[in-house]
Amino acid sequence: MKRSTLLILSITGVYSAIFHSAAWSVNNFLMTGPKAYLTFSSSVAAGAHSGMEECKFQFGWERWNCPESALQLSTHNRLRSATRETSFVHAISSAGVMYTLTRNCSLGDFDSCGCDDSRNGRVGGRGWVWGGCSDNVEFGEKVSKLFVDALETGHDTRALINLHNNEVGRLVMKDTMKRACKCHGVSGSCSIQTCWLQLAEFREVGNLLKLKYDQAQKLEMDKRRLRAGNSAESRGATAETFHHIHATELVFLEDSPDYCTRNASLGHQGTEGRECLQSGRNLSQWEKRSCRRLCTECGLRVEERRTEVVSSCNCRFHWCCTVRCEQCRTLVAKHFCTRRDPAAPNHSRQRSRAHRR
Repeated sequence: MKRSTLLILSITGVYSAIFHSAAWSVNNFLMTGPKAYLTFSSSVAAGAHSGMEECKFQFGWERWNCPESALQLSTHNRLRSATRETSFVHAISSAGVMYTLTRNCSLGDFDSCGCDDSRNGRVGGRGWVWGGCSDNVEFGEKVSKLFVDALETGHDTRALINLHNNEVGRLVMKDTMKRACKCHGVSGSCSIQTCWLQLAEFREVGNLLKLKYDQAQKLEMDKRRLRAGNSAESRGATAETFHHIHATELVFLEDSPDYCTRNASLGHQGTEGRECLQSGRNLSQWEKRSCRRLCTECGLRVEERRTEVVSSCNCRFHWCCTVRCEQCRTLVAKHFCTRRDPAAPNHSRQRSRAHRR
């Protein structure tokens, strides 16, 4: 079996192990691939996992909430879907893999990689020069492409869209990097600074990709040419369309399904039974409207349930050196989306005119 085929099968195993098993280990990953890649396998797995965790955070109070089936990108016609949501999944997963590889490289986890010192000694701006240990994003980008992009074996429109969105994730990760500096000079005068580039918090990457998700562009393709699949005609139509798309712009091909209702074949659970927020400290306007978005606009009602929560309280420090706490029980009100009482008036279902989430 060819090396590329082995690599693709192995990478598929990586995602399968992460998203369909509660426990996973490095032994599941890339055991049949080239030995050179084994060094990075745990970082790739951890990066993909962190990407999906960020996805769950960003969509926690939306109709589509990044379910476990998010990477099972299939449709009724056995074709991988190319919706607005899958564009985000590809971007955040790609960014997560690149982010973790870059960070682990700088931490010295790989013998073949270290800090990026290619600019050290150069004047970067007035009063500062490049120096220190810059995070090696070039390494992270190169290796992540080997793993993530290898999943796309075709040259049809869907494959090219996925590759484009993978690249958006990587570019956004690079764009969020920050310059850190250290002062030098007599008595801390900071007459000159040494600066280096370092990764931002991954939450910043997720926030920026979420904005790009909201602004994602739908590709309008001729359906007849699209059905041509992996043909010269289809590839030509795709190339014409991508000519007008910016490199950092997420794109999708198909409208999103109705995430209000359950669809087992697509892996969508609907919003029935979902928790929503009505009140609380420091809630954003988006969170405060979650009950309307998840329940009311999906034809469901909001049900309040009181749950007993046990927490530590009245903690005291005892010499020396322990802390003893009491167990306090409080009732907390939570809200969930439930079906309307059949005897209740039949309210018409309100649906958002914006893209469905």
